[in-house]
Amino acid sequence: MTANYLIGLREGLEATLVVVLLMAYLVKSGRRHLLPRMWAGVGFAVAVSCAFGALLTYGPRGLTFEAQEAIGGTLSVLAVGLVTWMVFWMARTARTLGSDLRSRVDLRSDGTAWGLAVVAAVAVGREGLETALFLWAAAQSSGSSASPLLGALLGLATAAALGYLLHRGALKVNLGKFFTWSGAALIVIAGGVLAYAVHDFQEAGILPGLHTLAFDVSAAVPPSSWYGTLLKGTLNFSPATTWFEAAAWLLYVPPVMYLYLRSNRRAHRVTPGPSTAAAAVS
Repeated sequence: MTANYLIGLREGLEATLVVVLLMAYLVKSGRRHLLPRMWAGVGFAVAVSCAFGALLTYGPRGLTFEAQEAIGGTLSVLAVGLVTWMVFWMARTARTLGSDLRSRVDLRSDGTAWGLAVVAAVAVGREGLETALFLWAAAQSSGSSASPLLGALLGLATAAALGYLLHRGALKVNLGKFFTWSGAALIVIAGGVLAYAVHDFQEAGILPGLHTLAFDVSAAVPPSSWYGTLLKGTLNFSPATTWFEAAAWLLYVPPVMYLYLRSNRRAHRVTPGPSTAAAAVS
């Protein structure tokens, strides 16, 4: 649940920040009359994201077990790829997000009638689709759908509350530090999802070695224990891990984490500037 709360919080805060920036710029530029169009775009993006989540949840039902596992593994790999792209993208563009959005608003608000709705829908919808896919993959790996959904909803609610406080000017958040550390945490979580994707492929018969374990610490970390559940829920840790799963985790997490932290350091050196949300909104 903790991992999914973090996913909901980070993705929700990214989407919320986009909405806050759009609202602030429209109000300050004297285009308040365009706010309904912006909210129409946001509503459309939320609806599409929910429909996508429902499709992921109910679409594979009725297929054979092997087919379900193959689809689950493929979608989990896709989710890991999207999350990896997202954390690197945010590391590069977090400090220029406000100016990029303002230029899009200027371009679209004077063009087609619903151009601004498209800007809002694309900006928010991207985060929504990524969230739906990654949460689905996390739910598959944990073996439950209720706990990941509850954690994500709490994270999204927290993000919405933070967005309201940011909009009202009652809160300042160091976005640089937040996105850096939450991105690092998501890389670790994504490593667990990738390992479980390998497990899906093994159960589908696509990869061998399902019963060849790299380690089995089930006696020390029972899956039904509170700490086993905590490790599974936060890091997707499996007490009985195959060699292929362990290799996938090791080939992904350490190199990606190194490249991500190096990318963050370079971004902070090259583009110095304000790192608080309040500064970005103003």
